[in-house]
Amino acid sequence: MCKNIKRLYNFEPPATPEEIQAASLQFIRKVSGFKKPSKTNELAFQQAVEDVSEAVQTLLDSLVTNSPRLDREIEAQKRKARAIKRFG
Repeated sequence: MCKNIKRLYNFEPPATPEEIQAASLQFIRKVSGFKKPSKTNELAFQQAVEDVSEAVQTLLDSLVTNSPRLDREIEAQKRKARAIKRFG
């Protein structure tokens, strides 16, 4: 799967519509193979992004967990530390 798509569930504060839209765009780019679709395919591409965004929002609203919410800043620091360890 695309490494640019980040986990959106169980964070405090919750994922914003912009984050969901960005993840959906990345997913559709990966699936379609287009970074930017041609004019002919643009409408289908944008509709797919909207459909996936709606599905992701529905999923995030429906999921239930007993785990405490994760702090975005702490998780970002962990990712940076792993990257430094991995890439130097």
